[in-house]
Amino acid sequence: MSDCMHSCSQTHYAKKRYAIYAIVTFIALVLPFIKINDNHFFLLSFDKKQLHLFFTSFDMQELYLMPFLLIILFLSIFFLTTLGGRIWCGWACPQTIFRVIYRDLIQTKILKIRKNIRDKQKEFDGDYIKKTIGVLLWTCLALIAASNFLWYFVPPEDFFSYLSDPLEHKFLLGILICITAFIVYDVTILAENFCIYVCPYARVQSVMFDNDTVQVIYDEKRGGKIYDGHTKIGKKPVEPDAECIGCEACVHICPTHIDIRKGMQLECINCLECSDACSAVMEKLGKTSLINWTSAKSLQTRQKVNYFRFRTIAYIVVLSIAVIALALMSTKKEYMLLNINRTTELYKIVADDGKFEVQNAYTFLIQNTQNKEHTYYFDVNDTRIKVSKPKDKIKIAAGGKRKIIVVLKTNETLVKVDKKDTPIDIKINAYAIDDHEQIAVTRDTRFVFPKMIELQKALQKGN
Repeated sequence: MSDCMHSCSQTHYAKKRYAIYAIVTFIALVLPFIKINDNHFFLLSFDKKQLHLFFTSFDMQELYLMPFLLIILFLSIFFLTTLGGRIWCGWACPQTIFRVIYRDLIQTKILKIRKNIRDKQKEFDGDYIKKTIGVLLWTCLALIAASNFLWYFVPPEDFFSYLSDPLEHKFLLGILICITAFIVYDVTILAENFCIYVCPYARVQSVMFDNDTVQVIYDEKRGGKIYDGHTKIGKKPVEPDAECIGCEACVHICPTHIDIRKGMQLECINCLECSDACSAVMEKLGKTSLINWTSAKSLQTRQKVNYFRFRTIAYIVVLSIAVIALALMSTKKEYMLLNINRTTELYKIVADDGKFEVQNAYTFLIQNTQNKEHTYYFDVNDTRIKVSKPKDKIKIAAGGKRKIIVVLKTNETLVKVDKKDTPIDIKINAYAIDDHEQIAVTRDTRFVFPKMIELQKALQKGN
């Protein structure tokens, strides 16, 4: 008896979804406020020209990491779709979460505009005052959602500071208002039409499905046939042993206004509301739900879903490679940025009393990518070449940049070539004096040594 009660128990996918919604919302709201060493988990700041990733800051010149992030994002979506259909749409998509808050919480639970959350396809006329209140309540929440979105581009500490002086930050205020207005329009007017007609994901998902993809499926063998192709045969099946009683609880509760008994449809977002509705009815009859979250193959063979197959394993392998590549690339972060360019003057020879000095000038652009001030200097891997200028160490504030002229010199004969100048490959070592073990970079450049005839002319003039 206990086994029968357990096997015929009602499903509670909606409660599980609400729990996940709460977790996702909490993470999305709190994550921008968490900082380690003044770095965020994720922040793409166009204002400060920085990318924060896993609490490490990268300069815009290090945006080579973004392609890896995008690859991982899309591969993850493809993998989840191949494995579990539109699980993202029903269980984590902001659009779905927003609609649940507006329709099921504000309109139904709080304002009682809708009679119950089990009838999502019926629109109720009248109650314009309550509907206006509902829109106003959602507008307040939409403003928070829009702000939350912007916190991943403008950190909260700057966001609130900017908004305290809105006239000086009209662009930010305009973006905030536009995003809020779109969310209000999307959730209150466009509604599930966004999922059906606007979202491109619905159009590409079908090419990722196979017979082992987990979907919301009506068990036609048990329930009976309701549709012949796209034509509805009747409200309930005609087969005498069919278990579907034609209550259409699964139809009334569907947020995208489909009948799951028709088969897999693009509009289905895997919310499993229909399964909960069916299980509540079938439980009273001592039977299990006719609508299950399973694969077409599993439903036919009555065996377990095959999660580990070639396509899913291939996605796991490629995802792993992308994650490892991202991890390796992020470990190569440079804690200072240095660009070296030669000046227009090829070299300069200073001669006096039989001695010479060959000078090469360079333009250094140094950037401190750290959150505190550092003092920098340079040296050359060739001991015959010294730094002539600057003499003093270079201080750069946190996040600051500085352009300087660096002069390298030598008073030794590096090469003896009579007819042409000789470029010599050298390495410039730049480092923070106060933290030279971690903050150090090496750049390749060239030191041009003059042909001997030019050197001799300079020596003759010097004498």
